[in-house]
Amino acid sequence: MNIRKIGFVMAIIIAGVFLWGCSTDDESSKTSNKPKARGAIGEIILAIDSTKWEGKVGEALKEIFQEDVHGLIRDESMFDIRKVDPRGMTRILKMATNIVYVTTFDDKKAASQNINALFTKEAKEKAANDPSLYFLRSVDEFALGQEVVYLFGNNEEELINNLRANKNRLQNLFHVRERDRLEKVLLNRKSSAAKVAGENLGLNINVPASYQVAKAENNFLWLRQPTPRSDRPDISLFFYETNYTSEDQVFPESVLELREKITKQHIYGNPANRNSYLVTERVDPNPVINNFKINGNFAVEIRGGWKTNNLSMGGSFLAYVIVDDKNGKLYYMEGFVYYPNEAHRESIREIETILLATEVLAKEGLSS
Repeated sequence: MNIRKIGFVMAIIIAGVFLWGCSTDDESSKTSNKPKARGAIGEIILAIDSTKWEGKVGEALKEIFQEDVHGLIRDESMFDIRKVDPRGMTRILKMATNIVYVTTFDDKKAASQNINALFTKEAKEKAANDPSLYFLRSVDEFALGQEVVYLFGNNEEELINNLRANKNRLQNLFHVRERDRLEKVLLNRKSSAAKVAGENLGLNINVPASYQVAKAENNFLWLRQPTPRSDRPDISLFFYETNYTSEDQVFPESVLELREKITKQHIYGNPANRNSYLVTERVDPNPVINNFKINGNFAVEIRGGWKTNNLSMGGSFLAYVIVDDKNGKLYYMEGFVYYPNEAHRESIREIETILLATEVLAKEGLSS
């Protein structure tokens, strides 16, 4: 993004256009000579003056990008931040998948001035007249498949206020982006057996080809990756269908009761020990329950920890309860991970990506 373009984008924003959605051009990408962006899922390169990072601006940024993921059995931040001096942004670093530049226009230190030089005089004047301006987004700026975000303010107070007021939006921007990246990799090859089994429940289930059917009954399906190893997480997915008769079924305590009804009947840490069924951890962590929307259907999201009733195993889980009002059906779908003494964040991100790719099938002969 050159100086002229930053000034132009500022003019667009000042005119009231909200540039939060993605804007990619597949055809231009195919003919571009730019390299492909590279970087681990969840990694962000943060270009910022060291003094700012160690001060109040850094505190606000850490509250956004290094907030703990809700519902995991141990503390893990949302993103992995790699802090870099803006003057040290080499060609290799500029090929990163996610880059965030942070500055204030009143900062005279060389690192911030390095970023400030990218803004036109007109752009800075517009920001001076409208303290609510704080954000610019550029797609594929240095490499294909890249997200570059500029966070700025006239001074630190304005920038901090805008960062805190837009915390959820900034988290969601990168959260959705990383999920979309992961979906392209995970669902490149899908399991046909899982798809067929899912149709019996009224669901279009999209899972990687590596997942196999562990158990399938009239209203229940358990999918699992075979031959778990100590060097990779053991992830299971299960789906359950029942009748929807009352709003009471989606109250927090009701969905937790439904979960334990399903797991007690179907899922055991040790199949030979019927006392090893899965239960929900109620204390550390507490289940985190939020209302949700999935493909237009009301849903409830549950994040938390699980353990076996005999305390032999435990881990983190993510689940969704989906209401199909038209057909009077309630669907419960969950992914849980067993990976002792290791990070669970990326496993939960994988589970989320797969579950949100699931769709309720339309019933034949019913009008919409």
